[in-house]
Amino acid sequence: MNRVFLIGNLTRDPELAETNTGTSVCHFSIAVNRGFSSSDGERQTDFFNVTAWRGTAETVAKFCKKGSKVAVTGSIQMRQYEDNQGNKRTAVDIIAQEVEFLTRANNASSEDFGAPAPASAPRGGKKKPVLEAFEGDSDMPF
Repeated sequence: MNRVFLIGNLTRDPELAETNTGTSVCHFSIAVNRGFSSSDGERQTDFFNVTAWRGTAETVAKFCKKGSKVAVTGSIQMRQYEDNQGNKRTAVDIIAQEVEFLTRANNASSEDFGAPAPASAPRGGKKKPVLEAFEGDSDMPF
């Protein structure tokens, strides 16, 4: 089983792009504090590159920025590449299946924040129900 769950802060603004076929992809990195301190009392931090696809990519790019706290659930993927000097390198990436926002965006209204609307539903198309006051409470069972 390849499953990872991380909570951390974005180290830079997310970068949204599209593949040649029009699929949205978002790259960002997060800093995750370790659960213990080193022998000198300092807290260690790990940095992870994260890739999100499709709707998740678009939502992350829209609502997150450097410093945003997120919870990422996904899988670890290792890839090998050759650097500019011809040396073989290995990179570890997190492929996000879910990203939960733990910091409320300052510029998002409470209606916009949270899970993205389905692609077929127009954003903001629903009206909030209006609660009406009623006279007396004699018919209330409690």
